[in-house]
Amino acid sequence: MSHHNKTLVKKIGIYFSYAVITLFFLFPLLWIISMSFKTSQELFAIPPTLMPETFAFENYRYVLETTGVVNYLKNSAIIVFFTVIFTLLVSVPAAYALSRFKFKLKVPILITVLMTQMISAVVISIPLYRLFSNWNLLNNYIVLIIVYVSVVLPLATWFLKGYFDTIPAVLDEAATIDGANRWQFITKILFPTSMPGIVSVTILVAVQSWSQFVIPFILLDDESLYPVSVGVMNLQSTQQAVTTHYLAAGSVISVIPVIILFVVFQRLIVGALTSGAVKG
Repeated sequence: MSHHNKTLVKKIGIYFSYAVITLFFLFPLLWIISMSFKTSQELFAIPPTLMPETFAFENYRYVLETTGVVNYLKNSAIIVFFTVIFTLLVSVPAAYALSRFKFKLKVPILITVLMTQMISAVVISIPLYRLFSNWNLLNNYIVLIIVYVSVVLPLATWFLKGYFDTIPAVLDEAATIDGANRWQFITKILFPTSMPGIVSVTILVAVQSWSQFVIPFILLDDESLYPVSVGVMNLQSTQQAVTTHYLAAGSVISVIPVIILFVVFQRLIVGALTSGAVKG
């Protein structure tokens, strides 16, 4: 076999692997979308079908008009918005300091940030519930947002620190020579230069906050305060009725904002990652 044929076979194998992996991750989403358009009779069809016979758009109308999904979406938007704002207020200066300054505890702090990034929300949820329950701080958005920020802050700081490392330090020196102070450098040079990284970490934080389930499920018991990740559970089937198609429709509605974010800003995300934004 010639070298050209070997290269072609290798490329075909690589792309085939990509296709299999993509299908593996997309199939659950496609299945949920299919279920969201099925009638209750089609849900129990044997053998099951991927494509519904008729697209039941009334499932979505029912979910939007007769359930609390719209309110859940609004709650999620409020929580995510303030989580992103407070995370950026802390992570941007922290990442800049870790990237540019040299001090004695820099390495231990970086190791601590990396270690806390690996702590699952499941591990801390029960202790947090007992703590806030004793303080009568359950069903409190301020407390919930603080917990969200503490969960996503290590990732945001580590991501931005790596991105700031890719910005040449000569820009700092040039700004200093031109008479700019530290704040002027950050606002007029660093921010515009690192905007792809900041936008990328904003999206990552927003997606991670939007999809949080354990923390709001533990810290909230008032249904009117539920984010969409928890609220869609109210659409699950009961002994009185089969509502799996409504649950699927609510799940699809809940992921649409995330998909839109990635579609709109995917170039910035890829650009930030390929620029070394996740380097240690």
